[in-house]
Amino acid sequence: MKANRRTDTKPELALRHALHRLGYRYRKDHRLDLDCGRRVRPDIVFTARKLAVFVDGCFWHACPEHGSKPKANEWYWSPKLVKNVERDRVNDAALMLAGWTVIRLWEHVPIDEAVTTVVTALAAAGATPKSQPHASERQPHASERQPHASKAQPPGNPASGDDPLS
Repeated sequence: MKANRRTDTKPELALRHALHRLGYRYRKDHRLDLDCGRRVRPDIVFTARKLAVFVDGCFWHACPEHGSKPKANEWYWSPKLVKNVERDRVNDAALMLAGWTVIRLWEHVPIDEAVTTVVTALAAAGATPKSQPHASERQPHASERQPHASKAQPPGNPASGDDPLS
């Protein structure tokens, strides 16, 4: 079980990279402490827009299309998978009760469709991507700027305030 990732799965990474390329900024695996006492960790969280995105694995969340029933140790896996689905529903209800929008995407959903779903929900919440200036329009970074010419006055200049005769 240690080899199974809780975060940074391939479908989750693909969605995050696509959203980031579009200019959206988010928190990943951010713990939300809800007023009802539940703690929920969505895969992607847009805190200002109260949007929680989950990318669910077909096996772990019992996808009706692709979820498989294990044949070995069925006594262990069946109740575990049922509990996972029940926990998902309770977390969804708690988030919605707290005013959050919840999006659940299966890992097999094509990335374009997943991005469209998230962007549509963000647009409904009034979010816009942070605009990325074109390379020709961007301001140079501080390390790239040319040093300014020194404006120091020569010593003994009355305008500099360090006149040795005064």
